[in-house]
This record gives sequence, C-alpha cells and structure tokens, in this order.
Amino acid sequence: MNFLTCDGFVSDLICANFNQDFSSLAIGGRSAYQLLSLNSVDKLEQIHSEDVDDICIIERLFSSSLLAVVSLKSPRKLKVCHFKKKTEICNYSYSNTILAVKLNRLRLVVLLEDSLYIHNIQDMKILHTIRDTPSNARGVCALSSNSDNAFLAYPGSPHSGEIQIFDVANLKAVSVVHAHNNPIVAMSFNREGTKLATASDKGTVIRVYSVPDGSRIYEFRRGMKRYANICSLAFDNDSRFLAASSNTETVHIFRLEDTSARNNVTNQEASNNPDSNTWMDYFNTVVSTSSNYLPTRVSDMLTQDRAFATVKLPFFGLKNICALTVIQKLLRVVVAAADGYLYVYNLDPEHGGECTLVRQHRLDGDHNANVEPTQPSYADAMKPAASDPVIQIQNRCSAKSDSNSSSSSDSSGIDAASDSPKGKLLNPISADELAKSLPLNDDNEFPPIDMFSD
Repeated sequence: MNFLTCDGFVSDLICANFNQDFSSLAIGGRSAYQLLSLNSVDKLEQIHSEDVDDICIIERLFSSSLLAVVSLKSPRKLKVCHFKKKTEICNYSYSNTILAVKLNRLRLVVLLEDSLYIHNIQDMKILHTIRDTPSNARGVCALSSNSDNAFLAYPGSPHSGEIQIFDVANLKAVSVVHAHNNPIVAMSFNREGTKLATASDKGTVIRVYSVPDGSRIYEFRRGMKRYANICSLAFDNDSRFLAASSNTETVHIFRLEDTSARNNVTNQEASNNPDSNTWMDYFNTVVSTSSNYLPTRVSDMLTQDRAFATVKLPFFGLKNICALTVIQKLLRVVVAAADGYLYVYNLDPEHGGECTLVRQHRLDGDHNANVEPTQPSYADAMKPAASDPVIQIQNRCSAKSDSNSSSSSDSSGIDAASDSPKGKLLNPISADELAKSLPLNDDNEFPPIDMFSD
C-alpha cells in the first residue's frame, strides 16, 4: 500500500505491506526500509533493515529472504534481493511506472497501468505478458498465495466493475466476473485461492465471489449514508472473517457463514417454538419473504449482511492497510496507516462488536520530529525519465519470443518488443547451495534461482 496523498506523505512512512500469511510487515520510508515480525503484541521485532531511500513498493515472499522493491527515484525499475545475503538477485526496467508487484511461490507479477508481466519465480524469466489491459492507474490487482489455485485478478474495465481471472500457473484466462457497476478499487483472495473479495469506488458494498467460476456467495453492506474509498480487504487465514478498511475512521469485519443454513436453523427454531418469536424475528421473516417481490435494488439492500465487528481508528481520511492474523494465540485486527503507526486490536470471534485497541506502535522510527507537509515530489518521479538507465540483458541462453495479435503473449526469454522490460540476473544460486540450504518449500528461504547454462 502506497501512502501517497494529494498533499504528499503524512509521515516518514511511504508504503507498508503485509506478507502473504500476515506474519510480518514490510515498510518503506524516506531513508530506509524495514521488515518487522508480528509475533508479539507488545513489541515489533525487526527482522531486517537497510538504508535505501524512498522505497515505494516492497513485497516479501512469505517468511523467506526474497524481497521485491521499487523506489521513487527509479519507479520503472524492479529489484529482487536476498536480504540475508545482502545480494541483488536480478533487476528489470519496464517501459512505464510499476504500480504493483505481487508474489507467490510460483510467480512474480508486475503491474503497469496498461499491462501485466508474469515472471517465473525460479529464474525470473518472463513467461507471459498481458498487454493492452484497460487503464488501471490505481494499480489494483490480487494474486492468490496458494500454488494449487494460483489465480490473478485484475480489472477488466476502467468504467465498470468487471474483473478478469487469470491462471498464472497454466498461463490462461479462466473467467470474467461482473462484480460491481462501478470501477474496482480493492480485491483480495483468501489463503486457499477459492474466494475473491471485491469493492468498487462507491465503497458501500463488499462482495465475495467463488473462484474460478465467479458465482457470488456473499454480499455485505459497509454503509448506507456515505461513500468511502476502500483501502484494503483481507481474509483471515481460516476464511471465517473478512476485514475492509477505508478512508473513514471505521474498519468493518464481516463474518463469512452459510446464510442459507443460518436462515434454515432460525426458521426451524421459530417453528418449533412460536411463542418465543420476538418483533425482530417477525421483521426478519417479513423481509426475507417480501424480498422476492420488491425491486432488485431494494431487496438486495434488505438482504445484505452488516458488519459483525468494527474497529474505530483514531484518524480519518488517511490511507491504511489492514490484516486479520493470530498473534499470541488470539485473533487480532492489525492496521498500518499513513500516520506512521501500527494499530493492534482484539477481535472477539464469538460475539463481535467493537474491537478494543491493545497496542499502538510507531513505524517511521521518529518519535519527536515535526513532519512537514511538504514532501519530495512523487509526481515528478512517476514521469518516464529518459535518463533512467535501461539495463541490457546478459543472456546466456537462446531467447525466444512468441507474440500474437491478442492482448497476451508468452515468452521463454525476454520479449524483444520495445515496451518489454530489460533486465539481468546478477546472483544466481548454485545447484550445490540449492540442494543444501534452499529447498523450494522451505519458508525460511526463497525459492531457487536457476543458473543459466551456455
């Protein structure tokens, strides 16, 4: 999550992102980036830090040493690093500003405003390019962390809420989901890659779709009185809850349950004991019955579920990113915000209600300094610069490129087209080192980088 606002940055914090299982937080600042462990409520243990200026995108692969970073100074250049060895594995320069980078154990995906590049994470070669995508200036996309259901979701239209689902493992389009009437601003997969949560720029309704078939399974109403800019969506690891944060002071947590089964149980209990019916039971029965006869918009509003729990943040109008994770055996709501703080709340999984704040941590590392509102110009950095060096490829094997007239193309090497990224592999991992200490399924290390052979 990039914390840029129209007035610059609110604090020294430029960006923040949770890893795929919400066990750590990566933050980028004006003078350094850090990786912080989320194993304790009382303190944030620093995993790694490095003095690199103006990191605006930072993504860590699970609990591994693999890190992908982009800086404001070179917003078209992606660097992939091994932070334990303090080595740069590879870098690529793209034709336009990098808006998002997503990782799982199979693929690394780079999003530009009008294209997507899918890399093989084992050797960083480009496997597939999705060109001429609808304008996506917000950089909205989601990549499933599950290797068995490795789906990529991205907007299919700049004017409506259409979503394209793409299988990055088999490199093929899967389905199209007509999620909302308005443009998509936030998406998130659950851990299994079987559910996709979505929100539009209207911000009043959150929907959850089954993947890959695209059928709608849940619909939640965030609010009715005012629109909101949804900042982030996050499932918990068991897909029991979904959190939605926005530019308002409230984070909404929705409970994912079988509503049809719940209604059947409620109706069964009511029929068994008619004397115990309350006015609310009667009202719910009337609503569920009458929804079949009312206009679609009205019936949808009546049947949408409301928040199971809420978080009240101490600020309003700031970008933030939320997560639902277990810390010290309790389910917590964690929010990293543009004001430079990490907020930790307790969530009652049985009764919901308003969550209680248990800890607040400073993230930008400066407790006393007055942060001036005038920030380095991000707009200038986002402009394609002719002086930005393009790294030529040191290709040790024959590169092949295949393209067709459609919006997608496969590449066994680096595409020779002028708008394709240029890069080089700097520190490949030897086979002996790989066999000894870098097993593919070990979260303590990153997946192997294969050496090219002559």
